Amino acid sequence: MTGQPSTPEPEGQVSDAVRGNWVDHTAPAWSRPYLRLSRADRPIGTWLLLLPCWMGLLLAMLSDNRATWQDLWIAVGCAAGAFLMRGAGCTWNDITDRDFDAKVERTRSRPIPSGQVSVKGAAAWMGLQALIACGILLTFNTSAILLGVLSLLPVAIYPFAKRFTWWPQVFLGIAFNWGALLAWTAHTGSLGVPAVVLYLAGISWTLFYDTIYAHQDTEDDALIGVKSTARLFAEKTGQWLQGFLIATVALMGIAVVLAAIGRSPLSLVIALGGVWAMGWHMQWQLRQLDTEDNDRLLMLFRANRDTGLIPLLFFAGALFL
Repeated sequence: MTGQPSTPEPEGQVSDAVRGNWVDHTAPAWSRPYLRLSRADRPIGTWLLLLPCWMGLLLAMLSDNRATWQDLWIAVGCAAGAFLMRGAGCTWNDITDRDFDAKVERTRSRPIPSGQVSVKGAAAWMGLQALIACGILLTFNTSAILLGVLSLLPVAIYPFAKRFTWWPQVFLGIAFNWGALLAWTAHTGSLGVPAVVLYLAGISWTLFYDTIYAHQDTEDDALIGVKSTARLFAEKTGQWLQGFLIATVALMGIAVVLAAIGRSPLSLVIALGGVWAMGWHMQWQLRQLDTEDNDRLLMLFRANRDTGLIPLLFFAGALFL
């Protein structure tokens, strides 16, 4: 007897999309190419952009021991803004990288190189997402608005970084962790040292998870001349990732201590416990790492949603003590 035939993949599905995602199965057909441009079928990027925002907000609340209804809106606004700006940033990335993407096995199925969306259509979609995100940003205080506008600079530069540096992941970290600065400022009205240290911790964390992600494309990247930390570190990747793990935990621990000065000792211990648990989750990823297994690399990259949720839960617990 023959087995049951496998369910055919939805037309236009991107190769590394989450199987069974809502975009490919329930979204209106006309909207799917644009939602794929925004990576709505691959939500991990939205999480990785959002989590530093929520970390910055919770540390700001810990710092001044104050929580208001405005903080709820900041949290919701950051979530919506992360979805929209991640979508706009990915659309910009796909516009600038369309020729590279057509030459890489994992990315040639993306909407622009596969012909699902024109460059003009993608540009219009990027502008619409950015415009809606701007409307949300304008509900925050002036300092946060200025930071939000300034964040467009690293977002614009990042797609080109792989052309001129072996460290494009640094530029991704600068862009992806900006929310830690913005959310802190949206709560407090001004930028603080704990937020800056948290931001640096986030950049180190990004170097950790995006190096794992970049190992999926090392062969294709070498052929087309694209640089990455995965290619740079090569067989020493594990050692470098261990260093990024240590830096992430150390910097985030310092940020917690600076933010929680004046809180009860129990509150500080719980918040630091979240940092410790995050470090162990990253250590688990290192133990599972196999740079030759693309399925495992993608699984570990996606696991960083949980990596970032762990300290958030502890920070929230510390806030109410």
